Amino acid sequence: MLKRLLKRLFGFKEQISDERGVAAGIVAELVSDPLPITIEEIADQPDALSKTGYVQCASPSGLHKMAYHEWGDSDNPNVLICVHGLTRRGSDFTVLARAMSDRYRVICPDVVGRGNSDWLANPMLYGIPQYVTDMMALVTQLGLTKVDWFGTSMGGLIGMFMAAHEHSPIRRMILNDVGPRIESAALSRLGDYVGKPLRFATKKEGLIYLNRICAPFGTFPPEQWKVYNGPHLIQHDGAWILHYDPNISKPFEAMNAAASAMGEMMTWKAYDAITADLLIVRGGDSDLLSAKTVVEMCQRNPRARSIEIPGVGHAPAFITPEQVSLVREFLI
Repeated sequence: MLKRLLKRLFGFKEQISDERGVAAGIVAELVSDPLPITIEEIADQPDALSKTGYVQCASPSGLHKMAYHEWGDSDNPNVLICVHGLTRRGSDFTVLARAMSDRYRVICPDVVGRGNSDWLANPMLYGIPQYVTDMMALVTQLGLTKVDWFGTSMGGLIGMFMAAHEHSPIRRMILNDVGPRIESAALSRLGDYVGKPLRFATKKEGLIYLNRICAPFGTFPPEQWKVYNGPHLIQHDGAWILHYDPNISKPFEAMNAAASAMGEMMTWKAYDAITADLLIVRGGDSDLLSAKTVVEMCQRNPRARSIEIPGVGHAPAFITPEQVSLVREFLI
């Protein structure tokens, strides 16, 4: 069990329940708090201002396609790539992409195993090395030579390793609530829900669940939550399920203390090699990126500066005008 393993690795003291019991308890608790808006039992459609494309990628277990969603003029040489967090998808950036599309061609991929992208035959390949390889394929196949990067959580980790390469196409990068050191409290929280094979009788039940686990992202009206989390639910065999491969949790289950320490060391090494301009954004209540780590990041890389968004945890959603303005001010 993922949470039991995390307890063994990091010494968590809270009581661990049976995985199925936890999942059932979560759903039972959350569905009693319905959204005060009408939710139709139909899948969300892509944003009307976007278009979806695919790039061919490869892994040791074969070929797969990665989807990406695009806003703005496809001939615009100014390109912004936005990459989402662990269980999310490119549609998370719809508000930001619309706002930036007057100055950028905005490309928001669905990392393999999520959204419209294929699932990997070997789930042990779900990890940063494969994701970086896929992003390199995206950049190459779209003929991009220079890009700016916005990475939330996992998307920021991917960006760090991309930017560490010699001759990296990344010129400027925003790391949204992530750094080389990930706090154990966040790993414990992720273990509570990542990979759980949850099924919901109605779309509203699914949205209530997603809204609750995304509560640290910020406080938004029900309609905004619906737009933000709606694309993460799809219908399958008469129920609503989350739009990602539950097996993305498998690498976590195989983690050990030595591998975790090695991963942090390698991420610091990659971070130290970045020559792009950096903006580090931290949610003031984040349990994943500590204020101490942000200070160290700014000390170790002279091209980095930071900003903290109060009253938000992991991770800021960047769907409010104030947060979108931060991106525009840094990139434009």
